Amino acid sequence: MPYIPNTDDDRREMLRAIGLESIDELFRAIPASVRLSEPPAIGRGLTEQELGALVQGAAKQNRSTAELICFLGAGYYDHFIPAVVEQMAARNEFYTAYTPYQPEASQGSLQAFFEYQSMICELTGMEVSNASLYDGASAAAEAALMAISVTRRYGRVLISRTVHPHIRAVVRTYVQHLDPELVELADRDGVTDVDGLEEALTDESACVVVQHPNALGLLEPMSAIRERVSQRGALLVQIFDPISLGILRRPGPLGVDIAVAEGQSLGIPLQLGGPGLGILACRRQHMRRMPGRLVGATLDRDGRRCFVLTLQTREQHIRREKATSNICTNQGLLALRAAIYLAALGPHGLRETAERCTRHAHYLAQRVASLPGVELAFPRGRFFKEFVVRFPGQDAGAVAARMLEQGILAGLPLGSWYPELGDCLLVAVTEKRTRAELDRYVAALRAAL
Repeated sequence: MPYIPNTDDDRREMLRAIGLESIDELFRAIPASVRLSEPPAIGRGLTEQELGALVQGAAKQNRSTAELICFLGAGYYDHFIPAVVEQMAARNEFYTAYTPYQPEASQGSLQAFFEYQSMICELTGMEVSNASLYDGASAAAEAALMAISVTRRYGRVLISRTVHPHIRAVVRTYVQHLDPELVELADRDGVTDVDGLEEALTDESACVVVQHPNALGLLEPMSAIRERVSQRGALLVQIFDPISLGILRRPGPLGVDIAVAEGQSLGIPLQLGGPGLGILACRRQHMRRMPGRLVGATLDRDGRRCFVLTLQTREQHIRREKATSNICTNQGLLALRAAIYLAALGPHGLRETAERCTRHAHYLAQRVASLPGVELAFPRGRFFKEFVVRFPGQDAGAVAARMLEQGILAGLPLGSWYPELGDCLLVAVTEKRTRAELDRYVAALRAAL
């Protein structure tokens, strides 16, 4: 069976329509030196059985968290996922659902998004949540654009250096051809330098973007940051860890204006870098500047409860220059997984998960710091489930490689992100890590050093 169904007559007709005589004439602009003169040497075709064996053999070369003990983090985490999440999300009516372009006919999808929004509002303490965005990084960038639109300030967008470098890169890409200057705030002892923030803020600053807990795992001085931002009339954007809100103060009570997050930790497995889930919530007065979709509940003509797209100010629906975003597809299936996860755990389960992460992380930090040749990079900093370990005079990447030989993903070397931390690993500890695994980490690290 041919992969390209065009017949010779089809090709001649298409060439005649564009005024050419041959395929060679069509591709004349391509230098002869880079053209294939004969079919590539990919070997003979395989049978279904042979192809299956080839793919299985290639897959066995991968090493996953099912085999290795994972202490990697920095935005994507090895959290436990209840079986109910997989079971419910795999139902055909959810698994095959796409963006509702005729929304009223998609009551099931709309209700799922509505429940997700409601849970995100409860989780964050914010008044409004949208029906999700692509991922945490694009959600942060959209929040910056939203702040510019709300404040109508076009001078500066301030972002802390302790925000995840990938998020900073995406925000930079979004705003680089717009009027506001993107200003990176310095850090001190692993958290945002509040004095530097105060100096950088101007009356034309649209917003300040901070991550709490930050990219180094540390808790930011949010009250002090909020005070400085309020004095200048800018908006405060917080990037948060959803699991941390089981024990940390929520963005709403902290005085945050826009709260965003990567939702992978809410029932989404680690899978080759994605997909992710972009969470965005805000205060009610900013609702009409919010990107994406907002699903609302109402009553139909017969008095029955139903669901509608309340806001959908996208470039496909109204004039492009009036759109709040050109985000076209919400991560519906991932948002559904997050809603099922939050419903399954409930407030008490989420708190227990957060407490286990914190207890295990602090236990490991204390054990590791007691080893000779090892120290905590920020010993006075408070952290949730991630901390930075320093190996003075050693290459952290080499230490991690030796740990991998013992079946442990020891953490993320930080040198490529923060050159001054080239001898450091960022270690993440989730509720999945047992006391035995933590002790094994310590023993393996002692051997690796």
